[in-house]
Amino acid sequence: MFSSFSQRRWTIVCLWVLIIAVIVAAPAVLPVFRLNLLGRFLSLSIVALGIDLIWGFTGLLSLGQGIFFALGGYAAAMYLQLSNAGDLPNGIPEFFGLYGVKELPFFWHPFASPWFALIAIWLIPGILAAVLGGLVFRNRIKGVYFSILTQAALLVFYNLFNGQQKLINGTNGLQTPATKLFGQYVGSDLMQRWFFWVTAVVVILIWALLRWVVRGRFGDVLIAIRDDEPRLRFAGYNPTLFKTFVFGLAGALAGIGGALYTVQSGSASPQFMEVPMSIDMVIWVAVGGRGTLVGAILGAVVINFAKSLVSEAMPESWLFIQGGLFILVVTALPEGVIGWFRGDGPGNLLNRVGLSRPSATYPSLELDGQEEVQP
Repeated sequence: MFSSFSQRRWTIVCLWVLIIAVIVAAPAVLPVFRLNLLGRFLSLSIVALGIDLIWGFTGLLSLGQGIFFALGGYAAAMYLQLSNAGDLPNGIPEFFGLYGVKELPFFWHPFASPWFALIAIWLIPGILAAVLGGLVFRNRIKGVYFSILTQAALLVFYNLFNGQQKLINGTNGLQTPATKLFGQYVGSDLMQRWFFWVTAVVVILIWALLRWVVRGRFGDVLIAIRDDEPRLRFAGYNPTLFKTFVFGLAGALAGIGGALYTVQSGSASPQFMEVPMSIDMVIWVAVGGRGTLVGAILGAVVINFAKSLVSEAMPESWLFIQGGLFILVVTALPEGVIGWFRGDGPGNLLNRVGLSRPSATYPSLELDGQEEVQP
């Protein structure tokens, strides 16, 4: 048992050494375009970490994380738009003039402060997630009904943001490349390199935070909620409080990921709240490995890089590959890639597809000096 524990520990250590080595070497090896893609995918891995917390450890499958991802992105984009609007007519972002708006809407004003924007990026999505989660969890709604409700909320927010042309530029979203931060254009190569470093550091810090959260008694309670919630409730715990907290925390993490993704992709738009994107987030975690944390990071980065490379070569083939990958995970690798390596690895996969090696019906017994008992 000790040897297997040590082996798993060394596997994780080696994996993190590899991840950090790739992050350090990436700016020197990758062109700016690929480095920008890696930065985006790392920001998506922050969302995946939150999903792994609520799904892998707590058993809450949310199909609406795009809501909180978009809110974080809009908070960052609104600050950048306002910080560069001083030289424009009426001192408001340029797109307002397209719709005849001459005064800044009231809810834009606080985002002129960089400190408010930094807090709003994670606090607004976190509070909204906690409120929505509290309303659902207090009624003991869980399982597939919880998933349906989160997707329904996603559709509501998508249509709400999509139709607000005069307030947040509707379907066109808020653009950031031509805005300035610290005297540099956000879309410049220099700023994109800095955003990559910031994103990489934030991913590692958030992983360390969640690792600390799930390793203590709090993590034991989350696993108990996932495995046997009625028994935990009978033991005197209130699962509603724990589920509300972790759902709010996952929402806050999605907001941080959305803000970092926005400054690297160049815009915040309602497309962040489209149903396929939220489903993709779940697939990243499922493929990487639920309840592993590091699997969420690898799943988000590797799958999105594969999507980028395959789409460049064969634009219409990625959906088929993604569908086949998800079927493989559901049928043969339900624990994900990292969970597979932590288990029996290839032998376990062979068992799943019915190709395991036959074992002896009566294994030989070693008597070690004991005399055979004669009848």
